[in-house]
Amino acid sequence: MDEKTVREKLRRFITHDLIRDPQYNLQDDEGIITSGLMDSFSLAEFGVYVEQEFDVYIPDADLTVAKMDTLNQMVARVLRS
Repeated sequence: MDEKTVREKLRRFITHDLIRDPQYNLQDDEGIITSGLMDSFSLAEFGVYVEQEFDVYIPDADLTVAKMDTLNQMVARVLRS
């Protein structure tokens, strides 16, 4: 699983399924939660998606704003598993 593929799949899921704006130009280092694009419920959905798509379990303790606010952080967490 390469970083580019993970990044693009996560970006697509976030823009299409979570914030429901496929045209949104999500930046790699943009605060997704702190800017209000996603809420805690969306973060839980993100965790489920990652487990289904990449077979990577992210414990609730890691599904936090501090650890998952940017696409860069999300990609790094998926690749770390």
